[in-house]
Amino acid sequence: MSALEPGSRVIVIGGGIGGLASAALLARDGHEATLLEGRDVLGGRAGVWERDGFRFDMGPSWYLMPEVFDHFFRLFSTSADEQLELVRLDPGYRVFAEGEREPIDVAASREANVALFDRLDPGSGARLERYLDSSEEAYELAKRRFLYTSFGSLRPVFLAPEVLARLPKLVRLLTQSLDGYAATVTDDVRLRQILGYPAVFLGGSPYSTPSLYHLMSHLDLEGGVLYPQGGFGTVIDAIRRVAEGAGVAIRTGAPVARILQQGSRATGVELASGERMEADAVVSAADRHRTETALLGRQDERRWSKVPPGFSAILVYLGIEGRVPELEHHNLFFTSDWHANFDAIYGDAPRLPDVPSVYVCKPSGIDATTAPEGMENLFVLIPVPADPGIGHGEEDGDGSPAVERYADRVIRQVADWAGIDDLAGRIRVRRTYGPGDFVDDFGAFRGGALGGPAHTLGQSAMFRASNADKQLQNLFYAGASTTPGIGLPMCLISAEALAKRLRGDTSTEPLDEPVRVPAG
Repeated sequence: MSALEPGSRVIVIGGGIGGLASAALLARDGHEATLLEGRDVLGGRAGVWERDGFRFDMGPSWYLMPEVFDHFFRLFSTSADEQLELVRLDPGYRVFAEGEREPIDVAASREANVALFDRLDPGSGARLERYLDSSEEAYELAKRRFLYTSFGSLRPVFLAPEVLARLPKLVRLLTQSLDGYAATVTDDVRLRQILGYPAVFLGGSPYSTPSLYHLMSHLDLEGGVLYPQGGFGTVIDAIRRVAEGAGVAIRTGAPVARILQQGSRATGVELASGERMEADAVVSAADRHRTETALLGRQDERRWSKVPPGFSAILVYLGIEGRVPELEHHNLFFTSDWHANFDAIYGDAPRLPDVPSVYVCKPSGIDATTAPEGMENLFVLIPVPADPGIGHGEEDGDGSPAVERYADRVIRQVADWAGIDDLAGRIRVRRTYGPGDFVDDFGAFRGGALGGPAHTLGQSAMFRASNADKQLQNLFYAGASTTPGIGLPMCLISAEALAKRLRGDTSTEPLDEPVRVPAG
């Protein structure tokens, strides 16, 4: 379609970070933006749960690509520093490897991590240097040419001289797996897993994720990892403030039942209450599968059967009596046989892994507001197959038997590998969350945990689902289901790609930031 006329009425469905950011940018562009969130709270998967003095981030917990957040805020004449209190983590995270007595700490500097690789695998430090040089180059190129575009036109992407000059390397990076590229750096299983783990952020396996995504190693091995004090709910609150300041009308407790259509146009939405709202354009930041099947009535399960959903997860929220000094803020528990782990999740016969790789976050180590004094807050994420039949979670062990048994098993695994005495006996608050909950709460495709398809070659860049609907000319998408993909910063970028689409802007660079004049 042509650019949306200023002053158009736009309805945005979904109050996660992608929906909030999209509504804010559309209001900034002069449109009358209304955001509808079906639940009573904003944030989507980046929600918050509180009980007995503990406050848990229910989903996202890694603050990566900080310049993406700062750029978004600067579009509204503010900054991440003004909106958030960010703390740099050092070490960035700790790795516990199956069968190894000592954990590995990944530092917040390139130099320290190069030294770490050389110490564990002599000679790999120089290879890591070259890997990180390539990672930084790919990351900067992606920001200039591949992330901030909806691929409405391929000419600005692929005819750019810097892309043409790098095409042979880009082709190799797209056709080689991330694990394959990591193997050129080191034979050490643990170090190779550190380089391959970014695939999990993208909902995939290092054996099927293109090595182009080695660009993410620039973020954690060189740029470091940040944490917003107060948790990720503060990020959602900041973007809500920006959206409201731009003039967005936000309604919670307003579930959309269907998108209204007339001919080849979306004309508005109908709420579950029966209320109808007209619009010149509709944006869905909800899960794409739910939008197409439930809100549009399209039953194309044959197409969806070919879409890799990404993993689901069993999440465990634990309030622990006493301290847990054995853990850092971010902790990765790696099994020795990753092939078996990922085959259980993505293979032809999906099942719960016999020995799972696990992620554990302990925000209470640096954020006293997340737990009562003298206690710890632990968030455990266990990747599992995208299968709602695994079950649901609940408080105090009352979830589905399969979910609770697996949670018990992983709690024992974490305690054993990290050497934490009587971890299970010190649990004072417990809640689980399963694949079935992702379906019930978010309409997630096959219970996927991250909101979008895994970043395989066929679901990356211009191959990922477009942010413009193919059948309705004024229906658009934002969030993890569309370009550029999964993760909070990617969802922020998806909002900007949407705004550019509605402007008729096919450029690939981030939007220009307003000039800020210092006071006085």
